[in-house]
Amino acid sequence: MKILRRHGSAPRERCNTNVTCPDIFELTDGRFAVVGLDATVELDGQLAEVQAGRAAEERIVVLPREVMLAALRDVKQLNAGD
Repeated sequence: MKILRRHGSAPRERCNTNVTCPDIFELTDGRFAVVGLDATVELDGQLAEVQAGRAAEERIVVLPREVMLAALRDVKQLNAGD
């Protein structure tokens, strides 16, 4: 498993640091990886209310809205043939 590319803007464009910032990456196997705030403890009890669940090895990760919206623009281009 390797990171193929970032989706959305680079950290230097949206954070006070060039290194640590929420991010979304596409992996070489077609899956996506995210760097975000672990909110599993806070949100886990609410999953049943929205008919969702999580495996023990999974975490609920929170991303800033701007990160997700910027990444969505890039991901939409994948459907258009890159």
